[in-house]
Amino acid sequence: MMTDRYAEIDGVIAYIHEQIYDPLPLSRLASYAGYSPYHFARIFKERTGLSPLYYVSSLRLQMAKDLLLRTNLSVRDIGLEIGQQSLGTFTTRFTERVGVTPTHFRNSALEADDLFHSLKKLDDWSMYQRFADTHFRVEGTVHSVIPFEGVVLIGLFAKPIPEGRPLYGTLLSSLGNFCFTGVKPGTYYLMATSVSWGMQAMDFLLPHTTLRARVKEPIIVGPYSPVPHQQLVLQLPRSDDPPILVSIPLLMQSFLGKVYQNSNR
Repeated sequence: MMTDRYAEIDGVIAYIHEQIYDPLPLSRLASYAGYSPYHFARIFKERTGLSPLYYVSSLRLQMAKDLLLRTNLSVRDIGLEIGQQSLGTFTTRFTERVGVTPTHFRNSALEADDLFHSLKKLDDWSMYQRFADTHFRVEGTVHSVIPFEGVVLIGLFAKPIPEGRPLYGTLLSSLGNFCFTGVKPGTYYLMATSVSWGMQAMDFLLPHTTLRARVKEPIIVGPYSPVPHQQLVLQLPRSDDPPILVSIPLLMQSFLGKVYQNSNR
């Protein structure tokens, strides 16, 4: 369960950001916080949903995304910058958690722009939300703390961080209701982010400032009890939010693929 308790974790997160280029073993982070490694790891995970070292590796991959788009460093050098000694290891980890290879991500700005323009041209989004009705449903409503017009990307993920392709995902053209049907029994983490219509491709390729939402308790889908109606509230990023690693253009492309498939039937 993620909570707002353990305010000292905010200081550790700031420290991680400051020292991200240095080795950050658990012992160093625990010492900075003034706790034993065991106790520190427990409260860090309770606050953020992730273990300290997984959180650090996530921030480093987010940094790699920035370096790919904002510098001319080679992919190998970027891997070294974030502590990956092997190009192969860096490429594998990046691809698993972002959804595309580092080289594809570096070259995706033009494609991202085209995908966003295609989304803007869609007329009736409601027809794209219909799927076969089954017993296993996850549904809810997306709200926002500030006025918002644009695309809401929402997904059920295997871990409490938006990385890799969501197990179930969709896009909404506005705030409001969503529904996933045919969800296999299991444990999921429901998260969303947003892309306002005024954004440029770089704003969502590196989504540091996009509104985001997450349901802090894992969602259990099983055969015997329906999942309660979920409430997602989009808000400004918080210091303890995990970085958005998944490639947002990848989610746009997947959604548009389904749209074009449905329209050709």
